[in-house]
Amino acid sequence: MTKLNLLLLCGGGGAEHDISLVSARYIESQLAKLPRVKVHKVEMTQDGWHLDDGMRCHLDTDGNLCSKVELTQIHYVVPCLHGFPGETGDIQSLLTITGLPYLGCDAEGSQICFNKITSKLWFDALGIPNTPYVFITDQGEQSQARASAFLADHQAVFVKAASQGSSVGCYHVTDAAQLQARIADAFTFSDQVLIEKAIKPRELEVAAFQVGDEIIVTRPGEIRCPEGSFYTYEEKYSEGSHSNTYIEAENLTEAQVAAIRAYAHQAFKQLRLKDMSRIDFFLTEDNEILVNEINTFPGMTPISMFPKLMEHHGLAFHEYLASCISTATGRRVN
Repeated sequence: MTKLNLLLLCGGGGAEHDISLVSARYIESQLAKLPRVKVHKVEMTQDGWHLDDGMRCHLDTDGNLCSKVELTQIHYVVPCLHGFPGETGDIQSLLTITGLPYLGCDAEGSQICFNKITSKLWFDALGIPNTPYVFITDQGEQSQARASAFLADHQAVFVKAASQGSSVGCYHVTDAAQLQARIADAFTFSDQVLIEKAIKPRELEVAAFQVGDEIIVTRPGEIRCPEGSFYTYEEKYSEGSHSNTYIEAENLTEAQVAAIRAYAHQAFKQLRLKDMSRIDFFLTEDNEILVNEINTFPGMTPISMFPKLMEHHGLAFHEYLASCISTATGRRVN
């Protein structure tokens, strides 16, 4: 039986390198259920690409995975790369140049969603409600005054690096004396900074994905953080997390569920996303629904919501992977 060569890219060398490795282990376990797939896992680090045995390798412009001992024609790629260079669109541009099909959103959709400012401008243009915000592009006097005025209006804000994922470079600020320092911290991660009104919401998430030409949006699940905290990087991924996940959020009206799913469907379609995304929402104390962000390559760790939401909807994740691979390559893999 001739197998399809699948390149599983993981790591990335950025702030979310280690989490990408955790997600890759889960994806690798799912791909192992597909008998016609041979997985070639490559860890991308700051000093190059490495096979499992540590050997250096690279992808050439003809779509071959090359090492000093072997050249393998790749048929499909799963870029399991949280943050740079996966969710930023960089790796998708490379794969497009090589002509290789791949799992997930294309470069443009990835770039739009990874930048919190760009995505909010799109939400505004599409009429999708989101949290009040301002953004700044420098630390000059005028920008600091704008940020201070916004904090004074709302009493509490989140200062966020515009182009980072997993709550990296995100700070909760209630004291005006801390604002300038937190803005400076955020600028160490990104050259644009978003300042967003802090609210006390319920945190709801849906999986949005494609099966053929159909966009499917699951019912929302929920993340519940400890009182007085928010969903930080540590809460998302550490073994000591005190946050709880619920595959189906309780005490929502059908009208609220329908609105969340409609906004998610609209965002997925109008931003021209591909294959899959996790779309996060806030439900405020006044029952206002606000989109928070779109993750174009959602986490696949043991506590991640996306695969759980998909399977709760009735589709096993390995079967979904098989569908995506077969559609893109024209080859049966299960």
